[in-house]
Amino acid sequence: QVQLVESGGGLVQAGGSLRLSCAASGSTFSRYFMGWFRQAPGKEREFVSSIRWGAGPTYYADSVKGRFTISTDNAKSAVYLQMNSLKPEDTAVYYCAACANYRTRDPRSSHEYDYWGQGTQVTVSS
Repeated sequence: QVQLVESGGGLVQAGGSLRLSCAASGSTFSRYFMGWFRQAPGKEREFVSSIRWGAGPTYYADSVKGRFTISTDNAKSAVYLQMNSLKPEDTAVYYCAACANYRTRDPRSSHEYDYWGQGTQVTVSS
């Protein structure tokens, strides 16, 4: 059974950095697409970034391009989201997700993802 466990969220001042981690277990993820999504209070869940496990390709929402970096670590079976130059509008619960179809044509769509973590809160103060 696939399990995704996020960690690394917290409270940070605007301009600061955080690195989110997602520990993935229960499958061989080399043929998965992995994604990060976020949901702010009163808003719908939105795409942040995704990566085909390993060397990519990678995708980013326009709002985070140039500030966030997604990566995977085979040895640790983990997905990371390095977040730099954080803004108050980045405040949200961040979710890790796994798509079992590594050939998905829409890696930005939450509907493509089969498994979800429980989320980790990121709060950016101004």
